[in-house]
Amino acid sequence: MTWAATPVDEARDRGSPTAPLRALRSVSAAVSVVGAAIIWIALIGPVITLLAHISPSAIGSALTSPGALEPLIVSLEASAVALGVLVGLGTPLAWMLARGTLPWPRVWETGVLASLLLPPLVVGLLLVFMVGPVTPIGRLIGALGGSATNTFLALVIAEVYEAGPYYVLGAQAAFSGVDPALEQQAALLGDRPSRVIRRVTLPLAAPGLAMALAVSWARAMGAFGAVIIVAYHPYGLPLQIWTSLQETGLPSALPFALVLLVVALPLPLAAYLWSARAGSRRRG
Repeated sequence: MTWAATPVDEARDRGSPTAPLRALRSVSAAVSVVGAAIIWIALIGPVITLLAHISPSAIGSALTSPGALEPLIVSLEASAVALGVLVGLGTPLAWMLARGTLPWPRVWETGVLASLLLPPLVVGLLLVFMVGPVTPIGRLIGALGGSATNTFLALVIAEVYEAGPYYVLGAQAAFSGVDPALEQQAALLGDRPSRVIRRVTLPLAAPGLAMALAVSWARAMGAFGAVIIVAYHPYGLPLQIWTSLQETGLPSALPFALVLLVVALPLPLAAYLWSARAGSRRRG
């Protein structure tokens, strides 16, 4: 006895994938996973290589030599000052870009993107012509008793230029993620604009702002291209790595490279985890 296929059975047969199609999808998924694993391993390969080629004795020997920690202190101080400048000046710019309150917003955004896309070495060269001792800005700084070349101030300026676009664009994205309707509701309830920003905008944008600040911290700590042109002295960590490589070879530079990773990477990783967790809570 045979059963006639019903319309429901025929629709189910047409909708179900055939065996070759299922196999093709399985192979495609496997290839994607393998490709993703290869790319992931390749991206963290330098870190793995660093850990594999350095020994605790080499770290102790390099970091206990006289003056070995001075570049670390210089980098920490300069990066902290640079981030303070970025938060104070970059946050309002990012907020206005996100809310479209500036005239000709595309011109402002183009300027930020242009500074991001300029090679750091080119930024350093152009800074010499912008704030060097023979420029109007350089002469003004000199009249105030300072200098924007081969000084701590020059190091801060170079780090601001290398890290600034990352903070402004990241902060802009964080502010853009805040629903303007929530700000409008708070304003309708009687909150002043400053109170709306403090109680609504900043708390909601905080994970994204933290991520932008953390990435900028890593960029400032690792700034090299512009720094080597305008602020060869005082030595920060990147220049210490470079001079160690030039003077005594690769093994002597590895301990300082490890120190740079230890002080530069944890903050962005922690900010990323916080941002991801905050996003998951909002979606949930």
